[in-house]
Amino acid sequence: MVDRRAFLKTISCAAAGCAAGAALATEDESRYVAEAAFYEKLPYKKIKCKLCPRECVIDDRERGYCGVRENRGGTYYTLVHSRVVTANIDPIEKKPFFHFHPGTLAFSIATAGCNVNCKMCQNWEISQVRPEQVRSMYLPPKQVAGEAAQNRCTSIAYTYSEPVIFYEYMLATADAGHAAGIKSTVVSGGYVQTEPLRKLCRHVDAIKIDLKAFSPKFYQEIVNGEIKPVLDTLVTLRNERMWTEIVYLVIPTLNDGDAEFRGLARWVKENVGVDVPVHFSRFHPEYLLKNLPPTPLATLERAKAIADAEGLHYVYIGNVPGHPAESTYCPRCRRVVVQRTGYSIGAVNINKGKCRFCQEPIAGVWGV
Repeated sequence: MVDRRAFLKTISCAAAGCAAGAALATEDESRYVAEAAFYEKLPYKKIKCKLCPRECVIDDRERGYCGVRENRGGTYYTLVHSRVVTANIDPIEKKPFFHFHPGTLAFSIATAGCNVNCKMCQNWEISQVRPEQVRSMYLPPKQVAGEAAQNRCTSIAYTYSEPVIFYEYMLATADAGHAAGIKSTVVSGGYVQTEPLRKLCRHVDAIKIDLKAFSPKFYQEIVNGEIKPVLDTLVTLRNERMWTEIVYLVIPTLNDGDAEFRGLARWVKENVGVDVPVHFSRFHPEYLLKNLPPTPLATLERAKAIADAEGLHYVYIGNVPGHPAESTYCPRCRRVVVQRTGYSIGAVNINKGKCRFCQEPIAGVWGV
C-alpha cells in the first residue's frame, strides 16, 4: 500500500517529466528502430504483418495500418522501440485493475499509434498519429524499470494508446522490469493474433481488455475492426491462465441495450468464467462522438444488475466516483473485501486470497 504523501510525491515527479534522463526525440531516429517480430516475407520485397488480425501486406518503404511499423527493403521494422510519448505514475485502479495489487502504483507508458480507430478514443492525439508527428522521448527498457523502482511502483503499465503496436518494446521492458522485481500490466483492445498473444502471456502479469461492445456492427462502424479476434483473445487469456479484467464503455444509443448487456454477461460466463471482473464504465463525449451525452447512471446500474443476475461475481461501475459498485464484495457473504472511492483504497479485507469474514476465495492477484 502507498500512503497519500508518497503518492502525491510520485505524481509530482510524473508531472515534472518522470524520466530525468529522457531526451526529446529530435535527431537520432535510428535508436527507435528494431526489426519487428511476427511477419512473413513475400516476393518483390513485400511483407505480411502477422501481429494483428489485419495482416497488412506492405510494399517496400510503406507502413502498416498502425503507422509505426515499416517495410525497408523486405525487412519489417518497428519505429517506436523506446520511443515514449507519455510517461506517468498512476494508481493501478485507474487502468482499471481492481483485482491486481490494489492500492499500488503503475509506471505507465505509451508510444504513438494504434491498430484500430475508435470514434470515442480519449487519447486520439497519440493513438491516431505517426511517431514523427508527436514529441517523444528515448526511454529504453532498463531505464523504465529503474524509474518504476525509484518511484516505488509495483508495476509497469503499457497503456494509453495500443500496446500491441509497440509489442517488441513492451516485451523487452517487461523482462527488464521482472529483473528489477517490477511486474507488468497491459491495457489493450485485444486486437492481436493468437501466437504473439501467447508469447506475451509469458512475459507479463495481468491484461485488461477493452471490449468495446458486444456487436459486430459496432466494431465495424465505430472501431474500424472486428469483434471476433477480441473474443478469441479473451478465450486465449483464459487458456493461458493470465489474470484478466474486462472494461465495457457504455455509450448512449450505440451499445447500451439490455440484450447486449445480457449477451455479454452470458458470453463471459460461458467462455471465460464468472470470476473475470467486468467494469461498465461511463462514457464522456470525446474525439468523434462529441455529439452524444455522458452515460446516464441508471444505464450503468441496469447493466450491472443484468450481469449480476446472470451470475457474474465481480461487476463494477466505473467513472462514477463514490458509487458503491466501485468496491469489491465477497460473492458468498456479500461483505466489502476491497473498499474504493475513486482511485483511493480503504479497507482491504482479504487474507491470503480469501475473504477475511467467511474464507471464500476472492479471485485476483492480491499481494495480501
